Amino acid sequence: MQPQYQMGYDRAITVFSPDGRLYQVEYAREAVKRGTTAVGIKCKDGVILLVDKRVASRLLEPESIEKIYKIDDHIGVASSGLVGDARLLVERSRVEAQINRVTYDESIDVDTLAKKICDHMQVYTQFGGARPYGTALLIAGVSEGECRLFETDPSGTLLEYKATGIGIGRAAVMKVFEEEYDPEIDVKQGVHLGLKALHAATEGKFDVSTVEIGVIEVENPAFRKMEPEEVKAFVDETEFETTAGEE
Repeated sequence: MQPQYQMGYDRAITVFSPDGRLYQVEYAREAVKRGTTAVGIKCKDGVILLVDKRVASRLLEPESIEKIYKIDDHIGVASSGLVGDARLLVERSRVEAQINRVTYDESIDVDTLAKKICDHMQVYTQFGGARPYGTALLIAGVSEGECRLFETDPSGTLLEYKATGIGIGRAAVMKVFEEEYDPEIDVKQGVHLGLKALHAATEGKFDVSTVEIGVIEVENPAFRKMEPEEVKAFVDETEFETTAGEE
């Protein structure tokens, strides 16, 4: 429970607490921490996004849960947190990408798009009458032959990573990456590493129906989601390697 003198500072987004905190932004970050785990990895020949969709009921159609989105031909996004908020940011991202294409007759740079989205998110930490976005995004893409991977959060902070994770399993994911990530891995090795990180984050409770993988390669910068059969092959291989390692 908060001390009595601090209890009024979480009522409005525009009021700083005496120790310099915006409680509403911190609450929004907590919403992200409770979301499903999403992972992003930069490889020498591409960028990968992986998510655990966490199917909560056997009556739920797994295909109806969307956590990875295509923004433009060369950009994809993975989300964690409030799905409705993420969907709104995805639609805004798509519009920004098309505005750039119509205005300048070229595709938008990944970092330019990431900054525009973070600028939009940051605005909602300054004005009353609205709440911050309760979602974080991993923005992955290829610009001018270079792989880029950015992470946003509800405050509008923008960071670029070689490999990162968001959501409830972030700590376990980052532990795996800190120990095993190598900038020289290729896309196939990156998928295995990402699945291993998800395996650690979900304590092994994932299968083909709950894992979604998006990939964009430097040689063919067209973002795509892997088909279930392709994902199954990677999951089976990764589970075998994990089991062999434990034995």
